[in-house]
Amino acid sequence: VAPWAYACLAAYMFFLILTGFPVNFLTLYVTIEHKKLRTPLNYILLNLAVSDLFMVFGGFTTTMYTSLHGYFVFGRVGCNLEGFFATLGGEMGLWSLVVLAFERWMVVCKPVSNFRFGENHAIMGVVFTWIMACSCAVPPLVGWSRYIPEGMQCSCGVDYYTRVPGVNNESFVVYMFIVHFTIPLIVIFFCYGRLVCTVKEAAAQQQESETTQRAEREVTRMVIIMVIGFLVCWIPYASVAWYIFTHQGSEFGPLFMTL
Repeated sequence: VAPWAYACLAAYMFFLILTGFPVNFLTLYVTIEHKKLRTPLNYILLNLAVSDLFMVFGGFTTTMYTSLHGYFVFGRVGCNLEGFFATLGGEMGLWSLVVLAFERWMVVCKPVSNFRFGENHAIMGVVFTWIMACSCAVPPLVGWSRYIPEGMQCSCGVDYYTRVPGVNNESFVVYMFIVHFTIPLIVIFFCYGRLVCTVKEAAAQQQESETTQRAEREVTRMVIIMVIGFLVCWIPYASVAWYIFTHQGSEFGPLFMTL
């Protein structure tokens, strides 16, 4: 790999740190400082900010440092730690988006009569994201798959492209693709789809005022942004990972693996 590629990777990680840390730190700080913002519906947003900070410190910072050296300098233990925290942060973010969609569906669409969303429900949602994130990040530490240096060998991730007896990479990748990608995708599409339908039905029953039309447009725009954001973040990674997994034994360049 040419030296400029490592320089570009380090610069990109630095950019992600500069943008990711202030935004997520300020989200936590402002919410903690202002009591009005500490509402149950905002708990999952705080959890999302925490997950992003895991990515900043556990993933981006480490990758920037190692890319300046041209290889992963922290050894096997460091690889496990970096892979764990990066995976944990990414999965917490993923499941936070799922819980966010589910909570909005419960509050707006009211599939359960007389349901009132409270603090206990919000805490349960946050705990659920941690459980699901750990169910993806912990297994490679205990023998179900493993964390290895990937791509340009500057960061570590789940091994989904080697054939090593005894680590069961194949079953873990299938598990990840079904439980940690397909199911979240279905839940998000269902919840936001029902949300849009409910808002449109409510608007149709009322007089078509400018306020009603504006609220309908804002909800629809929010749904589109959330769904597109999820797809942009996860479709490329899932598609490439699945392609590499289904072509085990083939040669892939380090730049392709890094992407």
